[in-house]
Amino acid sequence: MVKIAPSILSADFARLGQDIDTIRDGKADWLHFDVMDGLFVPNISIGVPVLQSVRKYTDMFLDVHLMIREPVRYIETFAAAGADLICIHLEADTPENIHAALRKTRELGKKAGLALKPGTPWDAALPYIEETDLILVMTVEPGFGGQKFMSDMLPKLGMLRETLEGFGIECLLEVDGGINPLTASLAAAAGADVLVAGSDVFKAEDRAARIRQLRGEKE
Repeated sequence: MVKIAPSILSADFARLGQDIDTIRDGKADWLHFDVMDGLFVPNISIGVPVLQSVRKYTDMFLDVHLMIREPVRYIETFAAAGADLICIHLEADTPENIHAALRKTRELGKKAGLALKPGTPWDAALPYIEETDLILVMTVEPGFGGQKFMSDMLPKLGMLRETLEGFGIECLLEVDGGINPLTASLAAAAGADVLVAGSDVFKAEDRAARIRQLRGEKE
């Protein structure tokens, strides 16, 4: 069964603790934490101080998605701030530095993730898969919430699933962007293990019910 990771980018930051409680009590599996630097993506979001506060507040698994340039510079900082998984973008630095960032993440006892923008082919991840615990397939352009799901990313997801299984590599596949009950079922069928959902969860009147719907559970 797929894991659901609501993105706090869509939460109400004036009542962030209460919003985290609702998704934890609603049986979300992970908490997704989007970091944007205004350079790798045009938007600017949240960073280390908020992560430290969230880590003190909850024991949920914190899935930290770094949409920043040269992420190797900040791996130790985000690891110390409380991330459980640190996901970096393949496109954010040189291959040498991406390898270094993945290795450093694991050396610090954290899970290492590698994210692919929509325009990045699936096989660009192949040189890194033995150093990676999760591959994130973006189904929107990174940087903004509320975008429409790009269904043409499903074959990319399927190829990654087929390749990982063919090599016998244990690596989770995550999907982020435009997730709702319909697209969640499509992504899960294509091989996703983890679904990131922002506005679809936090704007729902009954967040627990929406999390069950995204997971494909019967009411």
